[in-house]
Amino acid sequence: MPKTHMGPARMMYGWGYNGSVPGPMIEVVEGDRVRVIFENKLPEATTVHWHGLEIPIEMDGTPNISQPMVEPGGVFIYEFTLNQNGTFFYHSHGAMQEMLGMLGLFVIHPKTPHTPRVDKDFGLILQEWALLPNNDVPNTLSMEYNWLTLNGKSAPATTPLIIKKGERVRIRMVNIGMDHHPIHLHGVQFNVTGTEGGRIPESAWFPGNTVIVGVAQARDVEFVAKYEGDWMLHCHLPHHMMNQMVSMVGPMMMSHGSGSQTGLGMQEGMGMLRQGNALSEDFGPGMGRGMAMTTAERPVSNIVAQQEPAQTGFYVCPMHPEVISNKPGSCPKCNMKLVRKQQTAVALTEEEKKKVPGYPQDMMMVVDDDVVKPETWGLVPGWSASLMGMMTLVRVLPDDKYNKIMAMIKEGRTEKPKSSPDQHKHGE
Repeated sequence: MPKTHMGPARMMYGWGYNGSVPGPMIEVVEGDRVRVIFENKLPEATTVHWHGLEIPIEMDGTPNISQPMVEPGGVFIYEFTLNQNGTFFYHSHGAMQEMLGMLGLFVIHPKTPHTPRVDKDFGLILQEWALLPNNDVPNTLSMEYNWLTLNGKSAPATTPLIIKKGERVRIRMVNIGMDHHPIHLHGVQFNVTGTEGGRIPESAWFPGNTVIVGVAQARDVEFVAKYEGDWMLHCHLPHHMMNQMVSMVGPMMMSHGSGSQTGLGMQEGMGMLRQGNALSEDFGPGMGRGMAMTTAERPVSNIVAQQEPAQTGFYVCPMHPEVISNKPGSCPKCNMKLVRKQQTAVALTEEEKKKVPGYPQDMMMVVDDDVVKPETWGLVPGWSASLMGMMTLVRVLPDDKYNKIMAMIKEGRTEKPKSSPDQHKHGE
């Protein structure tokens, strides 16, 4: 069984292709003759379905209909000629096998490149998993999912997409799971240019910044990266923007407080039920359920960091008080230097916090040092606290930063960042 690390503190075993979950991306060109020699090393029979491809029925991979099942130790040769182009995928046609990770991208490039040409072409597989407490094999019968992944990784362990400012970009997204995903990209207006049915005629492209990628669907979006920045790409369903159950040692960051962690899940020590249907006995994953506790009553001193009064500030013009900025600079009206004004937000005491209905909610954790890779170089300290679940970053960079990261990727090296002031505070 392939072993995959969804994050620095969460590992699972799945079923995959060529030893990986998800399986390897297959890239071919329209008109190619494709031969796949499939050897079944599973403990049970299986087939491979080529989702959306127009191929002979004998190659379709529908078990016991288009072909006999491939028994353990058996071999089947899939061979067909491609007369399409676009974003497709392959998967086992056994539902439970698919839910264990037996799937992958199948990209058919056009014989004549589409225009306008793109400089970058990315592929993302959207999945969800049900991992019960103290288990490292997904529960394929569950209808409740507590881990959401892009290409098999859950944020902040996902890999940012690296783009040079001014480049034209295509992002291919396929959804091989149980939930629809409204995927939103910050800072960009894109065009939807393709589906699992292939390229959309340019006259039918439509703009947006959020696109629903439904179950068993593909969506291609294209845009020109006009604005520098580290832009978030994420599913906009609230429960898909979190890792719902996390194992913790030490405090968590509450809103803008300080905190630290040693895991990416709330499975142990957080009021998570250990048995029952799907992920929980009655109500699904959560804290304090089944413990005869209201939200306000449950203890929070071990999970929410102690906070000092938050110091914030802004800048104003002494002559024109209506000119306000969150950065230093000069007044556009009189060119006078802006003066910093202090503003202190008084933090609630622990007792006051517990009286607020619904508290705690926004629990965030800094794990920058645990998810270091070339693509994360140069991110602001503490960046990892804002990424959870089905999220990643689209980094639009100036030439110097882009070239440095590309060199690091080529050389296979990383540069560990300085720890955020809030990171590993419990070890002091």
